[in-house]
Amino acid sequence: MESKLKRSFLLEELCEKLAVKLNDIELLDRALTHTSYAHEAKVVPKPKHNERLEFLGDAVLSMAVCGYIYKKFPEMPEGEMSKLRSKIVCESALAKYARRLSLGDYILLGRGEDASGGKNRSSVLADALEAVLGACYIDQGWETVERLVVHIAGQDMDSPAALGEEFDFKTRLQEVTQKDNSACVSYALVAESGPGHNKTFTMAVLINDKTVASADGSSKKEAEQIAARRALTLMGEL
Repeated sequence: MESKLKRSFLLEELCEKLAVKLNDIELLDRALTHTSYAHEAKVVPKPKHNERLEFLGDAVLSMAVCGYIYKKFPEMPEGEMSKLRSKIVCESALAKYARRLSLGDYILLGRGEDASGGKNRSSVLADALEAVLGACYIDQGWETVERLVVHIAGQDMDSPAALGEEFDFKTRLQEVTQKDNSACVSYALVAESGPGHNKTFTMAVLINDKTVASADGSSKKEAEQIAARRALTLMGEL
């Protein structure tokens, strides 16, 4: 069992990583307490585990991701929004975000669960991250949780094409235009602006040398994907 002083230090350390200052640090402690640890504890009363906070955090996460996608991609159809949300809130993605935070270092596990590698198990990490979001919602409210979700998963939400081929709009556009054997899809750089470390690129998608749509992005590939998605929308294919 960790000393209270060491535990407090670790929790404060995690708060710094999350960029959140909690009023009730015990909520965060509970969010990181696995059921196996609570059941094995010899103290009375036994410590509370994180399952209720996980339940709340699951709902909070989904709502925050939906709201962000809705505002970030005003042209994205409902079906694509649903697929993107699923990619971001699935167990593997949550475990990836948790590992970025080294969340396993802060989770309290029973001896057997710990010995079997529980601190790196995707299901344990994903559940703990959801519980942390639930704790932050109770302690800090909705706006803080929204910012925290963007802090944790913003990169994937901003660049859906990076999440997998399911969101490769360039390939999808190529497949659609191949129905017309005479159609040729190409991309052209329209403009780039900003400092070297934070450039914005404007790319146009052309079909038979005619500009169909254009878009901005933090890289040429990202701008091309967004332009392709806009072209598909204009063509009635999304």
